[in-house]
Amino acid sequence: MKFKKRAKKHAKIEVIPLIDVVFFLLATFVMVSLSMTKNEGITVNVPSASTASPKESKNETLTLSVAQQGEIFFNKEKINFAQLPIRLQNFKAANKDPQVVVNADGKAEYSNVVAVIDEVKRIGITKVALSTERK
Repeated sequence: MKFKKRAKKHAKIEVIPLIDVVFFLLATFVMVSLSMTKNEGITVNVPSASTASPKESKNETLTLSVAQQGEIFFNKEKINFAQLPIRLQNFKAANKDPQVVVNADGKAEYSNVVAVIDEVKRIGITKVALSTERK
């Protein structure tokens, strides 16, 4: 009695499902890291805008908050307007690419918000953004 020899089967690694898994893990990592933004400002009712962009989290970003009563907060620390130029100069000197996010209450006086933005630009910080919520 003669037996037929079967060809040896070699294990194959399917690449297509492996690529799917890698892209899924990459997308999950990106979504989780984007959702871990850090808010340095105080809680205010920011106005909404249909063109609002997602928040970016960077170490060189400063949050200036203007409350409804006109109070100014440097990150979460309450300061007066006279202290703002000195604090902004120190922030600019400490960071090579400084960015400022103005987080103003929707009911805050417009003149207070403009004064803060004007002071930021006078110091020489060109990357200034206004915080809004998506409608």
